[in-house]
Amino acid sequence: MVADTFFVKSLEDDFFTKTIEGDVKVPCQSIDEIVQTGVIRPNTKSFGKQSRLCTTILSPNYLKTYRSQGIIFFPKRPPCYIVPFDLVLLTDAKKPIVQYSRIKDNLQYHYNHRLIPGFDKFVFSNFEDLLRAFPTHQKVWSEITCFRTKAGLSPLPLSKYRLIEYNEAVFESEISIVPVAIFGRGTVPRQIAKKT
Repeated sequence: MVADTFFVKSLEDDFFTKTIEGDVKVPCQSIDEIVQTGVIRPNTKSFGKQSRLCTTILSPNYLKTYRSQGIIFFPKRPPCYIVPFDLVLLTDAKKPIVQYSRIKDNLQYHYNHRLIPGFDKFVFSNFEDLLRAFPTHQKVWSEITCFRTKAGLSPLPLSKYRLIEYNEAVFESEISIVPVAIFGRGTVPRQIAKKT
């Protein structure tokens, strides 16, 4: 287990992970299945890479997550790699979308961009190295904006700043976890937590 490090898997509004089959988004796993089996499966296939499970590591530097509901857990092994922002910023997407609600029904298009050559300078094997290289969001913002501009893309507008306020810790196969908490707005998360 990755000791003393909280990870988050963001979930859809219905507390499922979703995946793409053809051009259709379909349920992958429910929160009940995740808690009962102690396993989270990869659900995203994008950017020319193999299926992956994107999670977020919580720390004083990173207090935000991809969505406003999900599960907090300890993984039983470390991620394959970590990037200091949403992985979409390392792609040739001309206009990365901040609000998931605007792309959730068209993920196959938005997740079909190519990684920019040299993207691996932002890829880390552990969280400590990432924090040493990028101790502040300001440094992350400056570096990724410069990287994208050198690749011929327009500078990132400030409206995209949200994409650097969480990291992506990526697993390329299913992981065993120790569930810690379920979070979200309203009464649904409490009802789910009581049931599970």
